[in-house]
Amino acid sequence: MGIVEEKINALLTREAEIQQMGGDAAIQKHHDKGKLTARERLDYLFDAGTFREIDAFVTHRCVNFGMEKVDIPADGVVTGHGLINGRPAFAYSQESTSKTAGSLGEMHAKKICKVMDMALKAGVPLIGLNDSSGARIQEGVDALSGYGQIFYRNSLNSGVIPQISAIMGATAGGAVYSPAMTDWIFMVKKTSYMFITGPQVIKAVTGEDISFEELGGAMTHNERSGVAHFACENDEDALNQIKRLLSFIPLNNMEDPPIVDTNDQPDRMSTELNTIIPDSPGKAYDMKSVICKIVDNGDFFEPHQYFAPNMIICFARLNGRSIGIIANQPSVQAGSLDINASDKATRFIRFCDAFNIPLLTIADVPGYLPGKDQEWGGIIRHGAKLLWCYSEATVPKLLLVTRKAYGGSYLAMCSKDLGADMAFAWPMAEIAVMGAQGAANIIHRKDIKAADDPQKERANKIKDYEELFSNPYCAANRGYIDAVIEPSQTRPRLIESLELLCNKREIRPPKKHGNIPM
Repeated sequence: MGIVEEKINALLTREAEIQQMGGDAAIQKHHDKGKLTARERLDYLFDAGTFREIDAFVTHRCVNFGMEKVDIPADGVVTGHGLINGRPAFAYSQESTSKTAGSLGEMHAKKICKVMDMALKAGVPLIGLNDSSGARIQEGVDALSGYGQIFYRNSLNSGVIPQISAIMGATAGGAVYSPAMTDWIFMVKKTSYMFITGPQVIKAVTGEDISFEELGGAMTHNERSGVAHFACENDEDALNQIKRLLSFIPLNNMEDPPIVDTNDQPDRMSTELNTIIPDSPGKAYDMKSVICKIVDNGDFFEPHQYFAPNMIICFARLNGRSIGIIANQPSVQAGSLDINASDKATRFIRFCDAFNIPLLTIADVPGYLPGKDQEWGGIIRHGAKLLWCYSEATVPKLLLVTRKAYGGSYLAMCSKDLGADMAFAWPMAEIAVMGAQGAANIIHRKDIKAADDPQKERANKIKDYEELFSNPYCAANRGYIDAVIEPSQTRPRLIESLELLCNKREIRPPKKHGNIPM
């Protein structure tokens, strides 16, 4: 055997040893939980044969607590690049079968930072597949420094390249903050967890008994905290949904989203929309049915499905172009705005604006949710974020008012005054400071009280107010609504407007950044 052949064989031997990660027993235990290994996840995520690993031979440098005798293949994280549906991306995948359970140390962090830097330079998305026990305690402040370097890059990359996190195991302590700084978080039901302090620590400090699932499981963070955006059935489902998300967004902030031939006619009419609004103004309907009739092939992709369901956010396409939709959901709390709904919408608006994705707002909103819990929780501050982010956004902005749009909530749902480029309303829309009954009670309080028949007088005053304001024509007369349209014509009118605005440019005053009401 020649020297060259020996060296090649030595390389292949090293590679095979690294591929074993935690060994067959640890990998089998991982599979028994229904989980994929780090490399299996990457192989599934990227197009077949396109993933290229980098830094496979990196090892830790720790000599404390006997760590000099501990071998951690690839230092517990696999990093590299490849193609996802033919488009480039970088990724890292933490390996919890390794001896330190995917814990983050100095070199582990450096590997992640390297692909973060490379993704930024290349202008392509970064995907982190997180499955880590947290900071590697044996490495002390070096591990903490590693987290800090990652957090810094999360901030640096934000709004420049899409950053996506998948939580695919128990992620605790400092390990949860990087995902929280990325654009999107996917979690897997029953096998992924996020928390700052685990159940054991909580038990020791507060005496409270709580399970992993209840404290930081996928549904907890999808329903209650809003930290996560997607709850997936298993590892494969999470990776499939990441691929679907990427199909709607550009590689970076200098590109437009990809245009897809959906084979849906742009002039398609939806006569069902003419009867979708109930005759009774107090009766609910499902806004998702409206969205289905408008968008290409009735297909949309919904983040935050379980959090603040009175507000819908989703990606869809109109004539092949990606759009972001923000819509009130009349079937939940009458579509009113509250703290969580405001936060949900504002973050989505900012993402779409950062990555050149036009916005369609569909408004059916009676107002902000009343109550002391909302006031004490800061609904003023949270509601102001919605006003702020719509005003800040410079992408094309379309507004459709289907039914109610009252008071400050009308403004908050992307009114003309907040920068809507085109505003449409259906004939049954009501655009006013408040509903007719409340308005009549306030404006005509004295007249109603003094009348011989207060009930009849009140009914007459309500009717007068409805004729004056409970329609879209007063707003249209003032130019706040560009067109009152038949519901069946909604799709072609929106597509025409979107095509018209696809090259929109808007210049804002130069500044370092605004001070958003956080």
